[in-house]
Amino acid sequence: MKIRVLLPTIMDIFNEEVHQEFARYLDVSVEVQVRHLDYGPASVEGEYDEALAIPNMLEKAIEAQNEGCDGVISLCFADPGVKAAREAVDIPVVGAGESSMLFASMLAKSYSVVTVLPNVIAMIENVTKSVGVHGKLASIRYVDIPVLDLVDKEKMEQALFEEMVKAIEIDKAHSLILGCTGMMGVAETLQNKLKEHGYDVPVIDPSFASAKVLESVIAMKVKQSRITYMKPTEKLRTAR
Repeated sequence: MKIRVLLPTIMDIFNEEVHQEFARYLDVSVEVQVRHLDYGPASVEGEYDEALAIPNMLEKAIEAQNEGCDGVISLCFADPGVKAAREAVDIPVVGAGESSMLFASMLAKSYSVVTVLPNVIAMIENVTKSVGVHGKLASIRYVDIPVLDLVDKEKMEQALFEEMVKAIEIDKAHSLILGCTGMMGVAETLQNKLKEHGYDVPVIDPSFASAKVLESVIAMKVKQSRITYMKPTEKLRTAR
């Protein structure tokens, strides 16, 4: 299996970390390729940035299919280009936002998203409605840290913890989502820290969620393809 992770930014500062993160989540037999944009925004922090990212995201998705990839991930919580890419290619395309919300909705009756800046809240709300899980959304909170400043892990982790406690105590969230794919490498630490303070709730990393969703969708597609092209007698044996 070969998957391509598309970053909707011209910056390459997260490429290596993203590759390492996905290598942790997937089987060693899965080849993970990470690509950033040739042109577009430096980060996605609003509707304008998302619109700038989509043209090259679509080109990169088509390129991934032409180069033999089995699936594509749009690694941004706003899921830029996901729906359009699904029209353009025949391989599965998943978004980090939708994947995280589906996980959270299965794990608990309500969830909160803790993101970067207030101007992305409307974008995230749009994803919750598109995925069909808006009714389980307890709140969207933000740490007021720009995406490119998330490299300061200590500052990010402390800010996330403070907002997550508020989401649990005030908003009654039963699960939590890291609302930016730049928030890598802290989900497990935050979950353990919350538990130490008496809050036993799952913390979902969007990279992990999108990796596992895409892996499952590819496997399902392969299995269904094999069943479709079986001879009638083979189908009968399979059913038994």
